[in-house]
Amino acid sequence: MNKKYELISDEELVCNYREGDQEIIDYLMEKYKNLVRKQANSMYILGADKDDLIQEGMIGLFKAVRDYDPGRDASFFTFAELCITRQMYTAVEASGRLKHAPLNSYISLYATAGLSADGLGEEAQLVNALSSVTDRSPEDVIIDQENLNHLEEVINQELSPFEKQVLNLYLTGMSYLQIGKVLGRDEKSTDNALQRLKQKIKKALM
Repeated sequence: MNKKYELISDEELVCNYREGDQEIIDYLMEKYKNLVRKQANSMYILGADKDDLIQEGMIGLFKAVRDYDPGRDASFFTFAELCITRQMYTAVEASGRLKHAPLNSYISLYATAGLSADGLGEEAQLVNALSSVTDRSPEDVIIDQENLNHLEEVINQELSPFEKQVLNLYLTGMSYLQIGKVLGRDEKSTDNALQRLKQKIKKALM
């Protein structure tokens, strides 16, 4: 990594890059590669290939350098994180790999408190799917598979396209604030979608 850039802010580096210092792009790509890998790890839960995600993330990082506007956007780090995540999620969604994503994960829709619109949070777990198969009988595994098939049917039939997107990103560990940024939606609509999908799944599985 080029040490001559270390004391210069990312925002200033972006400006200098656009003025002709081509070495800066290599410096920023190296500096932010760990952020790309971190985001790839969170997206890996959606069933995508990690190397492909890293490649898409680097494309998103390049777009961040290209499109960053210091007068309009927040810090470069925040903007870069958003661009990287959006690029990865768009690639995963376009590949058609999201169909079974909720079933490939440890699903606990009610395990995280503080996400409800009223601020009360919800502690009771709704679904714990295939969290462990250790010391379980074949009958238990079959029952779990039947439950998963039912859950898939509920998700496909009851949730809107937007609610499915919110669910997939929620399962990666994102907050509704982060989900809203990735999907380009405001906080209220994202939080409302999260609450709706929880209620739909809860009702269908009762």
